[in-house]
Amino acid sequence: MFPHHREREQPIFSTRAHVFQIDPATKRNWIPASKHAVSVSFFFDSNRNVYRIISVGGTKAIINCIVTPSMTFTKTSQKFGQWADSRANTVYGLGFATEQQLHQFSEKFKEVKDAARLAREKSQDKELANTALSIAAPQFSQDLSDDLQSPPVMCVNGPEDKLFRSQSADITLSSEKERIKKMLSEGSICELNLEAELFTLQDSNSKLVAALHEANANVEQWKKQLVAYQEETERLREQIADLEAHGGHGPSDLLKDELTQSLEELEALLKAKDEEIHNLQSKKSDYHEVERDRDQAIHRLREVEMRNSELERRIQNTEQNLSNSLEDRDRMDTELQRAIEILDIKIFDLNDLRQSLVKLVDK
Repeated sequence: MFPHHREREQPIFSTRAHVFQIDPATKRNWIPASKHAVSVSFFFDSNRNVYRIISVGGTKAIINCIVTPSMTFTKTSQKFGQWADSRANTVYGLGFATEQQLHQFSEKFKEVKDAARLAREKSQDKELANTALSIAAPQFSQDLSDDLQSPPVMCVNGPEDKLFRSQSADITLSSEKERIKKMLSEGSICELNLEAELFTLQDSNSKLVAALHEANANVEQWKKQLVAYQEETERLREQIADLEAHGGHGPSDLLKDELTQSLEELEALLKAKDEEIHNLQSKKSDYHEVERDRDQAIHRLREVEMRNSELERRIQNTEQNLSNSLEDRDRMDTELQRAIEILDIKIFDLNDLRQSLVKLVDK
């Protein structure tokens, strides 16, 4: 549905629960983070191999927790569980409506924790490889600097100044790149909140659609019953009119009372059905309001995606500039190496000339 959506965090599981946080003062009492049950969702970032638990209450995220292999979800009762988040320095608690929902969340938590452990192991392997390369690179630079140390350093100060300025430009571009990445991550957090809100609205929308379909089916059935009751009412009215026209007494009076009572019961039933139809119509208006809120959330999400696209474009431009600066630096390094080689040749020639002059003086 959204092209940039698949490249970022995606919801993989969602449920509804009452969210609590531990009291930071006593570390014993629970403080409600939401007035009612809200959606609690697991998200996965395929770019960073990161799993996150998100819950949005109103306009703010009440849970924004990265799942780590050291976390443990503990069931403290049949419908309540908790886990600790050391980064946020708090403990989250979830109260579910059924024991089955608690079991499903606990199983999903274990599954996500194992996946996070595997992702961390892969990341550590990559870091070890990068560390080995970073250790070898300074050693190579040190050997090169040792080879280049010679008395006529003053002759190559010009190229060294150019190299220093190139490294300064490299550092400036790197800092600019980090700043833009930070802006992009902030935009991703905003998009994540909107995505969680949209996910909640879609869940509510599907439930309202199912309830609306069921209500429409009930309305059709009630309409048929209403027509049958109206026909029965008209028939009873005709019978009462016939009895009153004949002016009968005795058993006919008893039958008239029974028909009058049946007529009153049918009228009460018709009134109750009318109220139910009115309630269903009001629910239909609530469904339209949810549709409007969902459209607004989609519009906001698209705006955030456009902003992230612009930030990505700026990062690409910065990376291109950085690549050009690195190429310039490599070219200056080549020129510097060439000047040093020429200088070494000149020194060798001067040494030969000096030895020749010494021999001449000795003679």
